[in-house]
Amino acid sequence: MKVKIHREGTNILIILLLMLMVINASAWMFIRPVAIPIVFSSISGILFLLVLNFFRSPRRHFPGNPKDIVVSSVDGTVVALEEVYESECLHRNVIQLSVFMTVFNVHANWFPVNGEVLLVRHHSGRFLSAYLPKSSTENERSTVLIRAENGQEILVRQIAGAVARRIVTYAEPGEKCSVEEHMGFIKFGSRVDIFLPLGTEIFVNIGDKTTGGITEVARLRPNN
Repeated sequence: MKVKIHREGTNILIILLLMLMVINASAWMFIRPVAIPIVFSSISGILFLLVLNFFRSPRRHFPGNPKDIVVSSVDGTVVALEEVYESECLHRNVIQLSVFMTVFNVHANWFPVNGEVLLVRHHSGRFLSAYLPKSSTENERSTVLIRAENGQEILVRQIAGAVARRIVTYAEPGEKCSVEEHMGFIKFGSRVDIFLPLGTEIFVNIGDKTTGGITEVARLRPNN
């Protein structure tokens, strides 16, 4: 599995590196005893590596047959799995499957199914902790509606959190999508909800770990 730096992090990493270089150069030139610049440099190195780790973007290839399969959109932990009424777009009862990402997870978001993007909509909102259930309807979020290849509609919601303040969505209405393509990116810790039709076979439980673009989380009911 090859890893590169996600394009959303390139400018941030360059600016951070330049800032740290200036700070540390000044510290080594003007601050004594020398133990203080050493501490500055150590902290700076750890900070840069943490941010670098956050913006990693693994190149992943789904190993199975994607027919009727729902794949996790993100790396993280399943925090919600229940029947809910989705009132913003679908207006019907569905299965909500939510995965929470910490700042240590990959934050690229993959499409959960092969199909066609029908709708992309941004919702302004609050910045509550993304771990809370009400963050799904009250937080800043972006909604992507997809028609899977078997005709069923899947709703994906990128949700901002207390730390994550920027959601990037690449999906465009009318375009074809694949489980191997990035749907978007969320900066610094958040969650993604997937809303599935009732009758979908679920493969995961609350507390399970998922890998975006790889982990099979459900199978859609075949159309008769």
